[in-house]
Amino acid sequence: MRPRPGHPYMAGAPLFFAHRGGGALAPENTLEAFALAVDHWSADVLELDVRLTSDRELVVIHDDTVDRTTDGTGAVRELPLHRLQELDAGTRFQDLEGRFSFRGTGVRIPLFRQVLERFPHTRLNVDAKDPEAAPLLIRMIREWGAQKRVLLASAEEEGRADRLGYDGPVSASRRQVRLFYLSHRLPGGGPYTPRTDALQIPYRWEGRQVTTPRLIQEAHRRNLPVHVWTINDVETMERLLEWGVDGIQTDRLDLLAQVLHQRAGRPLPPGLPQ
Repeated sequence: MRPRPGHPYMAGAPLFFAHRGGGALAPENTLEAFALAVDHWSADVLELDVRLTSDRELVVIHDDTVDRTTDGTGAVRELPLHRLQELDAGTRFQDLEGRFSFRGTGVRIPLFRQVLERFPHTRLNVDAKDPEAAPLLIRMIREWGAQKRVLLASAEEEGRADRLGYDGPVSASRRQVRLFYLSHRLPGGGPYTPRTDALQIPYRWEGRQVTTPRLIQEAHRRNLPVHVWTINDVETMERLLEWGVDGIQTDRLDLLAQVLHQRAGRPLPPGLPQ
């Protein structure tokens, strides 16, 4: 079997992904969370989501409405940028002690270009939740010359970045993951190799174990790195590292930083006692 060439984006495995910036420690998908992830916890990659506003601005938010993460209501797609940026994106966040520690501190929904500007040397893992956002997202990444450091993810075939001509790294769609999952257990590992740069998969899905040593082994035979989401407990983090996983996405940056130090020899970040 001829392996795929590895993309430089994947260097330094096992990679430390801050899922939505580390949503257990700061308001998810905000500049405040991203800054803590990079400066305090030394995360390798900021994982984030983007959507379009009613005036076609790219903003960083996961849900299709603002209800869960802000003091506002309504669909992101139906709100203009100026209205979104009036909302308090820290109002509903509770820290590990149960405090509303970011409420009223000026946390806002950021523009994607603010993330590119604020973190010019940090790798980004971006999921365009709105397929219509993908072309604009690709155009902006090219304008900033950031293709080498921005991986684009798309669960659905519609809006897949590589199909839109994106020349940076991409991760597998849900269809590609499903086909590989079904194929990899066949004799010889099966014939299917997805045309992608990484498999980003859950540990379990709907009661079924997705990530296994065999799947990781067959992916590695094809030189496909495996990144697993979203892992927030130490036991599973340690198990995945033992299995040879190439990256872990987590909301608990404090826990993964400690595990990577103990199990992979990674230097302690500023957020942990030296």
